[in-house]
Amino acid sequence: MLTLVLRRIANMLLLMLALSLVLFLALDLNPDSVARKVLGPYSNEEQRAIWLEENGYYDPIPIRYSRWISKAVVGDFGRSVVFQDEAITVVGRRLERTAYLAALVMGIVAPLGILFGVLAGMREGGLRDRSISIGSIVTTSIPEFASAPLLLVVFVFWLGWLPGVSSMASGWSWREIILPVLVLVLYDVGYIVRITRASMIDVMQSHYIRTAVLKGLPRRTVIIRHALRNALLTPFTVIMLQFNWLLSGVIVVEYFFAYRGFGALLLEGALNQDIYIIQACAMVAVFVAVATQTIGDLGYILLNPRIRFSGNN
Repeated sequence: MLTLVLRRIANMLLLMLALSLVLFLALDLNPDSVARKVLGPYSNEEQRAIWLEENGYYDPIPIRYSRWISKAVVGDFGRSVVFQDEAITVVGRRLERTAYLAALVMGIVAPLGILFGVLAGMREGGLRDRSISIGSIVTTSIPEFASAPLLLVVFVFWLGWLPGVSSMASGWSWREIILPVLVLVLYDVGYIVRITRASMIDVMQSHYIRTAVLKGLPRRTVIIRHALRNALLTPFTVIMLQFNWLLSGVIVVEYFFAYRGFGALLLEGALNQDIYIIQACAMVAVFVAVATQTIGDLGYILLNPRIRFSGNN
């Protein structure tokens, strides 16, 4: 068991190192382009040459990468040109906002998705299964850029119940966070429902479940004690992957509702060619993606005794 955990952690570190190299080569390979982004398009060649010399951009690429990754490890990505603050500080503030949003979304999506997925998978082909399946397909087929304006029209212009923006200009407001959360929940919950349903159907058709039913065990006992744990193996891994999607995949929702989160910052950095913000956002997104995938793998190992036993052997 310990060997498997250490192996997963080692793989995570190697993957992050490889992705950091790709990111460095993609953004820092052309020094003159970096100087133009930092000093602005109206800087002259002499100014850019002085800046490149002072910041070591004429050194060989391996030296530049070593220096860059050593600073990135401690969170030093440089000073943002647009926000006039340390890039990691700006990213930290925006990341906190998106973390609140992600926590609310996953706090609703995970239990609802698992509940309805289990209910649908208990009796494949029944009326309940078909109703839940149709509902999950409908919700996942409507992207955020379509559901956001639709909900805006209904709850803001027709009913007048909620504000149309979530800028939090006057501090935290639960009324302002409802629409972004609702848009993300509607899109994501159907996906979790379908994954859980497929896993539940597969478990309910297994031999040990049929044996338990033939022995006369109550159906409630069979589902809760025998089927549910194994049915949650795949949904657990999928749910962990949703955190990465919520971190960098909510650009549309955050920008649409003027919610100043991580996704909106990534878009602002790209539009303004703020290279230090882009690098900091990219590395944070990579870390979250690799870390959540590793946690998902470790959780799968803990929930699945067959993998633990095979790893010990």
